[in-house]
Amino acid sequence: MQHSIKLIINVLALIFSVTVIAQSNLPNLNSLDSGWNTLATDGVCSAGTPYQFYAKPSADNSEVLVFFNGGGACWFGQACDLNAQPNVHTPFADMDANNPAMARGIFDFESSENPFANYSMVVVPYCNGDVHIGGGAREYTYENETGEEVSVTAYHNGFANSQTALDWVYANFSAPDRIVVSGSSAGAIGGSFYAGLIAEHYAATPVVLIADAAGGYGTPNLYRTLEAWDVASILPDWPEYAGKTNRTLTFEDFYIASANHNDNLIIAQYNTAEDQVQYNFTYLIGDPQGSFTLPQRLLNNYLIIENSVDQFSHYTAGGATHTIMGAPIFYEYEVEDVRFVDWVSDLINGMPVDDISCVNETNGCAGAPD
Repeated sequence: MQHSIKLIINVLALIFSVTVIAQSNLPNLNSLDSGWNTLATDGVCSAGTPYQFYAKPSADNSEVLVFFNGGGACWFGQACDLNAQPNVHTPFADMDANNPAMARGIFDFESSENPFANYSMVVVPYCNGDVHIGGGAREYTYENETGEEVSVTAYHNGFANSQTALDWVYANFSAPDRIVVSGSSAGAIGGSFYAGLIAEHYAATPVVLIADAAGGYGTPNLYRTLEAWDVASILPDWPEYAGKTNRTLTFEDFYIASANHNDNLIIAQYNTAEDQVQYNFTYLIGDPQGSFTLPQRLLNNYLIIENSVDQFSHYTAGGATHTIMGAPIFYEYEVEDVRFVDWVSDLINGMPVDDISCVNETNGCAGAPD
């Protein structure tokens, strides 16, 4: 679930220059280098490899972006075994592939149009195959191509790892003026959940959620992933989640619960109408090809959330491109004469934004916007 395999290849081909700091002595914010810092933790990725997160301070640390990275998912044996197929999260088993120093879009600090240029940033990497919300390790068994039974342990520790990063945020940003929570693909799902926890912690601070490219997973088979990750075990004790189980939870519930639990939270989504990655993952979850259209699923997702919260904004572009926040197209996409970068800037600065849709474009939603 990440925007570009080409980007991953480029990342893995380079050696990054960042400061690595062990969890046993995590520094305070003021001791970090001015660029990206890598903070090593005691957490583990899905295959048991070490977990780390990234932080970049700003001049005054008054505005904070917490970004949840994307990169596939796994909920059955072959998908969670890095030596098997279909494997859909192998690229992010290597933590270097999460390094924001090589991303563009909102991480391009040379762009004069970057609305986050003066923000402090914390990037929560993705390597647990559980859209950041897994409740712990899971043992899978499956039969390989030669008929052998294979066992694999996947550490679906997304919640524990994300909470480690957030605890550091809470300890180092006591009273920021504004917080933006975002994430792409798998990170958009995790971000929609954690935005509620972050907004609860900073109850006096305006918080904005921008979820990128994950609105089309309204499948009746979603429970297969949630049961594998035991997501119900990590839900906060909020009335908004009362009675929810791994069988009944939906991804829309995260937006609704986060928004309704926190008066200081504004929520928004971005999607492309024919996002091929969202199609393919829904097929992998179990929906037959041709059994749905993504535009209809996106519309249903929007309506479910809009009917349950006071304020929700969405921007739907045409074409099949997956994710935008960490890509150069962040500055290029334009729908209904509204550039996405301008829409985001208005949103995070508390200005009203319209719902934008490629349906209103001359060429509809089939092609990428100009």
